[in-house]
Amino acid sequence: MAKVKPFKGVRPPRHLVEKVVSRPYDVLNSEEARKEAEGNEKSLYHIIKPEIDFEIGFDEHDPKVYDKAVENFVKFQENGWLVQDDKEKYYIYAQTMNGRTQYGFVVGAWVNDYMEGRIKKHELTRRDKEEDRMKHVRVNNANIEPVFFAFPDNEELEKIIREETSKPAEYDFIAPDGFGHTLWVIEDEATINRITELFDAIPNLYIADGHHRSAAAALVGAEKAQNNPDHKGDEEYNYFLAVAFPASHLNIIDYNRVVKDLNGLSEDEFLQALSNNFIVEDKGEEIYSPSGLHNFSLYLGGKWYSLTAKPGTFNDDDPIGVLDVTVSSDLILRDILGITDLRSDKRIDFVGGIRGLGELKRRVDSGEMKMALALYPVTMDQLMNIADSGNIMPPKTTWFEPKLRSGLVIHKLD
Repeated sequence: MAKVKPFKGVRPPRHLVEKVVSRPYDVLNSEEARKEAEGNEKSLYHIIKPEIDFEIGFDEHDPKVYDKAVENFVKFQENGWLVQDDKEKYYIYAQTMNGRTQYGFVVGAWVNDYMEGRIKKHELTRRDKEEDRMKHVRVNNANIEPVFFAFPDNEELEKIIREETSKPAEYDFIAPDGFGHTLWVIEDEATINRITELFDAIPNLYIADGHHRSAAAALVGAEKAQNNPDHKGDEEYNYFLAVAFPASHLNIIDYNRVVKDLNGLSEDEFLQALSNNFIVEDKGEEIYSPSGLHNFSLYLGGKWYSLTAKPGTFNDDDPIGVLDVTVSSDLILRDILGITDLRSDKRIDFVGGIRGLGELKRRVDSGEMKMALALYPVTMDQLMNIADSGNIMPPKTTWFEPKLRSGLVIHKLD
């Protein structure tokens, strides 16, 4: 069962929230962070991307950079830019994009649930990325940034969301990207206890986004337990920071592919090769979006094409085989274009659907890429089925938007 707890959040005073909060550390590079934080000493980037406080090009993995994160985290608290709540609470965090709002609970998630597989993952993690975040959690003795979870819908938790969000919000602002972010603090003791009980009856939580952060946070918690001779199991380090959303609130966006060449084929030969496994239809110059599962959109030579996978080319009874990312990876990228490793092949790049299909057209028309392939997005049900069956999704399958803002609530490990 999913064990969660309230905690004494560390967060900005209301009047400073927009100065402090930032995008997550992994969605922008050091130079972008430097630019976004320019002239703002209160920006969380000074803690999560502390290399911006060094000269351009300074190694972000240098021990001095991690030390700087700690120094800045202490400074933020001393200056009152981050303040710890006086008692343990839950929080509700809402994100609004294109008129649609999703509501999640900010909780302390139990390390053992991750270690024992009740917090389920659908992606592989890379040890080097885990190690970087583990160092960051260790040195700050805090989870500065949350992990993004989903859980199966629960009517009573929905009711609590409705009741709590009818009250005045603690924070309510529009970020520079145009997405809305709102946070409510749950003060009522009975409601707090009930949330804990309701989560305790939910069998599993699912990592939607932030596999490396989840691994790092859980591994540091487990490490602290192992190194503490007086470990009892109720210490704060047994929990890590997460925002858990009902699955029906979440919307996975498409994650598309652009490829540099046709593996020696002419455009006609490539289209001919596609026709073995797909019904290929010329859609002209108007942007064409995939119409549903097993339908793909191809942009090539200034034209859009609909590709519909023929029966027998996919397996609807196999949680991985049914995915369009599997169909396209096997039948187009591997069999025709000779791209076998999506993680390392330099001939392919990936474009999050948030950028729109116009971005695919732009990259092909510029001559940088030869063709683009748009996929119908994965559903939350597919994601949970894959996690439940112990399978791992192929690389670059899911894109969640909007991203969680970092710095709204921080969780200390002591």
